[in-house]
Amino acid sequence: MLTHPPRWNVPAPDPELREAAVRHQARLIKPTGSLGRLEDLAVDLAAWQGQLRPRARPAAAVLFAADHPVARHGVSAYPPSVTRAMVGALLGGGAAASVAARALRIPLGVVDVGVVEPDPGWASTEHVAFLSARAQEESDVTVDPAFGAEGPGPTVRAGAAAVDALAGGARVVLLGDLGIGNTTLAAAVACALLGADPEEMVGPGTGVSGQALERKRGVVRAALARSTGSEPWTVLGELGGRELAALVGAMGRALERGAVVLVDGFLVSVAALLLVRMQPGTRAGLLFSHRSAEPGHRRVLEMLQAVPLLELGMRLGEGSGALAAFPIVELACTLATEMATFDDAGVPGRSGS
Repeated sequence: MLTHPPRWNVPAPDPELREAAVRHQARLIKPTGSLGRLEDLAVDLAAWQGQLRPRARPAAAVLFAADHPVARHGVSAYPPSVTRAMVGALLGGGAAASVAARALRIPLGVVDVGVVEPDPGWASTEHVAFLSARAQEESDVTVDPAFGAEGPGPTVRAGAAAVDALAGGARVVLLGDLGIGNTTLAAAVACALLGADPEEMVGPGTGVSGQALERKRGVVRAALARSTGSEPWTVLGELGGRELAALVGAMGRALERGAVVLVDGFLVSVAALLLVRMQPGTRAGLLFSHRSAEPGHRRVLEMLQAVPLLELGMRLGEGSGALAAFPIVELACTLATEMATFDDAGVPGRSGS
């Protein structure tokens, strides 16, 4: 039984490689800094990967799906049955993440960590791998801790196992989520970790507004009133959903295996906040794809000192923001690898000043 946070053997970025990558950027045929964050990305990836010319492939995307008892309080614009239907759509290739992953040639995995009444016919298809990792039950956080006496450990391990099941050598792992009611849990966790008010952190999720949004905030307040602390492992066990716990495990394992993690939106960023609060050294391996339309996401990103690559008003989940940002990461690597230097091209470099 894992009753305390796991410790991940996460490598630190190589400072010598970072300096070498900065010098390499200065030799490329462009004014220094003119590619902005594309240069920064390439330098960060070089330091993380321990090689001067970083690579974004092989890449893999993993989505964790679950239902949540808190959905019975009417916190979503859609019924819980939508989670099951969307897993089917992902496996069938018609969901946004399926389409994007196929277009980007990124293998997509969907992991059921607690969908109510899963379809017994779910199985891997030509383009999408399916894995069932139903580790434990989850309670209604307004009345009981999310996870029982065993804590979130089994679901954290299930997330790690999903990364272990990937084909070897992934350099970038894209993580996403799916589940009706999960932004309610993510908001509750964020409030507990940041000492924030639900008024600030609770957003529309699937599109609730008016009385439904107030009801969602009330559910988060009730969960916070029942919870017992602000230590991240306790918060996860008291308030976190199964996707959050699985994502913590998946991030830790991916970083341990030397991959960079490309974080999706609000819920995955809250999982990142949990991981970083447990083990601060993990922050260096996290890239943040986008700032979602969820109001609490901005505050979470600020606490992580994260500047996302995109801001497109997205709030779908499914790893869609991470998939949208991946081409930027790949382009940064390609430019760093394939651009000529001033010496190669016979172009005069910058004059001294």
